[in-house]
Amino acid sequence: MSDRVTRMQRHHQRHRKGGGLNLVSLMDIFTILVFFLLVNSTEVETLPSDRDLTLPDSVSRELPRETVVVAVTLDDILVQGRRVASVAEILAEEGGTVIEPLAEALRAQHARALRASEEGAEVTIMGDRELPYRLLRRIMATCTEADFTRLSLAVNQRVTEPQVAQLR
Repeated sequence: MSDRVTRMQRHHQRHRKGGGLNLVSLMDIFTILVFFLLVNSTEVETLPSDRDLTLPDSVSRELPRETVVVAVTLDDILVQGRRVASVAEILAEEGGTVIEPLAEALRAQHARALRASEEGAEVTIMGDRELPYRLLRRIMATCTEADFTRLSLAVNQRVTEPQVAQLR
């Protein structure tokens, strides 16, 4: 055989073996991706969403904190996702300012709320935009009665005009 044929056979044998996959650089990429996702995911805190709830708009820039959440839809009052009372029943009853089923549920959550905040027990009220003010006032009074010293109202962040100009 000639040198040329021998060289061609060696060349074909070398390339007949499948190409290898370099896993080291692939692992580096995934490691960087994991760190990127971990760092960026800790900055965003969201409130639990409810399809039956339409929050009012606001220009507030504060991010929500982890607190006890009182969600008030047009039908029900929920504490941490559990139904405690019906809005229709609460609006129909005439009486004091404290909503007793809500107060009991909040007292059960009080110790957990104190551990989460150094400044006192905190509650976030997620009320529907169409919620009557007299009901909202009673809910806030009940939260205060249950020793929640810090009340927050959940809202949708609305983009103001100067922010729109910066985005363009």
